[in-house]
Amino acid sequence: MGDIRPWPPQLRPGRALAHTPGASGSGSPHRSDSRPPQTPRGARRSGPDGRLGTTPPVPGRPTSLFLLLGLPALLFALITWQVMADGRLVDLDEAASRALIHPDRLSELLADLGNVPVAVPVLTVVLVYVTWRHRRTGTDHWWWPAAAAAFLMALVPALIVPLKELTDRPGTPAVPPATGYYPSGHTATAVVAYGAAALLLLPWLRTALARRTVLVLCAALNLGVAFGLVRRGYHWPLDVVASWCLGTVLMTLLWLFLSRSSRRTSAGTPSSSSGPS
Repeated sequence: MGDIRPWPPQLRPGRALAHTPGASGSGSPHRSDSRPPQTPRGARRSGPDGRLGTTPPVPGRPTSLFLLLGLPALLFALITWQVMADGRLVDLDEAASRALIHPDRLSELLADLGNVPVAVPVLTVVLVYVTWRHRRTGTDHWWWPAAAAAFLMALVPALIVPLKELTDRPGTPAVPPATGYYPSGHTATAVVAYGAAALLLLPWLRTALARRTVLVLCAALNLGVAFGLVRRGYHWPLDVVASWCLGTVLMTLLWLFLSRSSRRTSAGTPSSSSGPS
């Protein structure tokens, strides 16, 4: 057994100085010469806040994705379960509707902003404009953004109609007796149409004021549609909230696709058809 001494070990002559602080003037306890370490921990720079690969603990993109994807999906599942089970949340929903409902001309006009003949043409105009801009600048796969937004718009009835049949929820007292009001198709149409139009336009707007204006206008249109539907009595409040949750998931997926497509385009070589913008 080695000797046990109450004092710390002493440096013996002839021993290597690799682990002594400041050896050879390096100032590093891990180097025996003056060369800089190959992977200096002190020189490691953390990435932008909120990105993957940063020095922990930094809130990364998975947190944002959970808030934009996981949380709305969980809330949508909860509301759907309550509607199908006629749970306590439905009782609160019906009480809120009785307090908010007050049919008038303004609420009807606001609700009409979620109609397909109103919202889809707005998105179509934006799709044509954005596709023209991408094509004019010679962007690789210039049709992808418009195709992705159009696909999501076509996906709305494919998701909403089966859910209406599955839940078979009756309407409010302000509408004729019928079923199939959950979730709100007008709300989902407005979220996808106006939201996709805003996401496609943002990269082409030069000023922060213009981008804020588009985002505010998109939010105002969706809030107006929701208010009109509930105020007019076309839908219960939970019908609208559920469609907001579904629309948030779809818009997050579109945002992720557009971001990835933009990074691929900026990292790739210009296409042969590229020319002056």
